[in-house]
Amino acid sequence: MLATKRVTLIIGGGIAAYKCLDLIRQLRAAGASVTPVLTRAATQFVTPMSVAALAGSQVYQDLFDLKDEAEMGHIQLSRASDLIVVAPATADLMAKMVGGHADDLASTLLLATDKPVLIAPAMNVRMWDHPATRRNLAQLRADGVQVIGPNSGDMACGEFGPGRMSEPAEIVAAIAAHTTPGPLTGKRVLVTSGPTHEPIDPVRYIANRSSGAQGTAIARALRALGAEVVFVTGPATVPPPEGVTLQRIETAREMLDACLAALPVDAAVMAAAVADWRIASDFTQKIKKGPQGIPELQLSENPDILATISTHTQRPRLVVGFAAETENVIAHATAKRARKGCDWIVANDVSPATGIMGGSENAVHLITETGTEDWPRLPKAEVATRLAARIAEALT
Repeated sequence: MLATKRVTLIIGGGIAAYKCLDLIRQLRAAGASVTPVLTRAATQFVTPMSVAALAGSQVYQDLFDLKDEAEMGHIQLSRASDLIVVAPATADLMAKMVGGHADDLASTLLLATDKPVLIAPAMNVRMWDHPATRRNLAQLRADGVQVIGPNSGDMACGEFGPGRMSEPAEIVAAIAAHTTPGPLTGKRVLVTSGPTHEPIDPVRYIANRSSGAQGTAIARALRALGAEVVFVTGPATVPPPEGVTLQRIETAREMLDACLAALPVDAAVMAAAVADWRIASDFTQKIKKGPQGIPELQLSENPDILATISTHTQRPRLVVGFAAETENVIAHATAKRARKGCDWIVANDVSPATGIMGGSENAVHLITETGTEDWPRLPKAEVATRLAARIAEALT
């Protein structure tokens, strides 16, 4: 997969640095050669000896090392690879990159390189959400730096949320995509997937039967064409694809926030089955049976994520909505496309008899401004491949 590819791996000083040992192993197993560079802080988490042993290569650490400079100057080192990967990319390293600092070997290489750069951020959730980090992230993307992750989950510090470094397999997949350009290389695409869960009380929720299989397949197909994919998913039953920026959510409001935070993007594929309604007032305790009888649950309408993205000031060039219908599929979907303001609608019949919702196949109609295309019943992976190819045509 990565035969003959040369990767310079800059390991930053964060607890996630331990994952880089496995990352190096997986890169070499895929055929890549790895030149490791450790920041001073990184040596607090991994040892140069362990990194060198796994990489089968010298570890570079010091900007002013006389021996290293004589054998391979830092300018040459900055250009002796196909890709520079920064993992973990700490908040400090990201700020240095934005500011053009060059006060150590890692930052100097990043400033002097003429090669593409991929970063895998990792930090505390509060640091990730801080306005300074968000500004730095936006500037790095504007500068052409590619980003993988971070994922959401439990932190070493005991908190929960976005900030976990992407897993080594995800980073390897992203490296493969960046070193083997496809028609969507350099494009950034938002994909939503899965159901949303709208809480009734601490143990019950409103949901639907979406498995997330189609959205996951679409994200994987777009990634295979070289796109940088931001994957916002509800509690799906299928695992997320590798090589994407993963954002897990529960509710429709959380999904909207994650989608808005992902902007700007070149395209948005809104494949999630978002609940239309939520309980107007969440119950903080489990609702009990009692003499008062059946409780009345007042519903409130959820935000319209597709319409919001379609009319946003940072509207993507291409917005693709989905319409899961049980009758008059094409008529309802055509009206939805006009009502929401999106470019395309992918419509399907999810009546129980079709077995599509939660199944392995799909039969869709692609509705655009120029008309309707009826696709045959296909495996969801094939539907995703066809749709990704159409998106690539529209964006290139």
